[in-house]
Amino acid sequence: MAKSAKKSSSKSSSAGKKKTSGRKPNAAFMAPVTPDSALSQIVGAKPLPRTELTKKLWVYIKKNNLQDPKNRRMIKADENLRPIFGKPQVNMFEMTKLVNKHVK
Repeated sequence: MAKSAKKSSSKSSSAGKKKTSGRKPNAAFMAPVTPDSALSQIVGAKPLPRTELTKKLWVYIKKNNLQDPKNRRMIKADENLRPIFGKPQVNMFEMTKLVNKHVK
């Protein structure tokens, strides 16, 4: 009996601790990028970090209801996104790759 009680107490003490990763943000993500003319219609023309660019792009997508209702990973291109995507619909992982071609 003493062994099982000891095991359960060691589990509860480690479960309450939070892990801290100590990771710093990657400098490449924080470096400002400049959107080209097609992308600047959506996120603005000023240089901004990739993280902010992605946030603004998602705000635009959600505001204009461009996610496929059945498969939320698919993004429908409207008249502003079509020049960036080059096709009527892309998945959210492909979107990132396509957007990277429109930044300097």
